[in-house]
Amino acid sequence: MYLRLAVLLVLCVSLVGCDHATKQLALLQFRGAPLSLWSGSLTLTYTENRDMAFGLLGALLSADARLWILGSAKAVAVVGGALFLWLRRREGTWLQMGAASLVVAGAAGNLIDRVMRGYVIDFLRVPYWPVFNVADMAICLGGALWVISGLRTSPGAPTLPLPDKSKAAT
Repeated sequence: MYLRLAVLLVLCVSLVGCDHATKQLALLQFRGAPLSLWSGSLTLTYTENRDMAFGLLGALLSADARLWILGSAKAVAVVGGALFLWLRRREGTWLQMGAASLVVAGAAGNLIDRVMRGYVIDFLRVPYWPVFNVADMAICLGGALWVISGLRTSPGAPTLPLPDKSKAAT
């Protein structure tokens, strides 16, 4: 039980460290000169995200209000996810626990940026998509894995009856 939590904690800390190391690299290397990779399919470029995903709050709230709202939302996600991991430490599947850990790590990585800098550093640009970072990838991957874990049949859940093979053979 505690081994699972230790593994998940190492995953979270490693992801937050990787997120911040790549953000620091973007700050130092790509701030003034973006680097295009794979014929423009991926560009490494430094941007400061003072809003939320897709710039949804930009026109609605002041910069200070966005900082507090987004910081609070990330803090709730981190604390809520950590609480979930603690409460489900015995019954949760590895997939659920890993998914929650990815979301917690991603939210923590962006929360640290928002609290320390007042904005989040994004640096990965692909065509037709907003610029993002390692923490954003962890959140999206964790969310996708969470959906997959919900689609999987858990023990005791009702299932569709399978055809009886003995009757089909006759």
